[in-house]
Amino acid sequence: MRVILNIIWLIFGGFWLALGYFAAGIICCILIVTIPFGIASFRIGVYALWPFGYTVVEKPTSGVASILGNVVWVIVAGIWLAIGHVVSAVAMAITVIGIPLAIANLKMIPISLMPLGKEIVEVP
Repeated sequence: MRVILNIIWLIFGGFWLALGYFAAGIICCILIVTIPFGIASFRIGVYALWPFGYTVVEKPTSGVASILGNVVWVIVAGIWLAIGHVVSAVAMAITVIGIPLAIANLKMIPISLMPLGKEIVEVP
């Protein structure tokens, strides 16, 4: 079932959401200081391509630097990516088949707002 949902996700929104994350990652990698944001954006972009079967967990080793980095991230790119998830979720929730996809979109909002200090792991 995960594979079917992932294929539908990829066709109806995942590709465009991932492009947004990849664009943010490229922009963030221009400056040396923002490379950690770019790496996080690429990591979430891959997750946005194929989200079913994976989940987001807190890294136990994250500290104050992650919190400060997340504040900067929200201002620079996080809010725009979260808005993209909300718009995509509303569009997907129109059909019955799209409701699980809309829920997955809404589950991705917290990581789009605060990606540092998080890890994406496979669900057993």
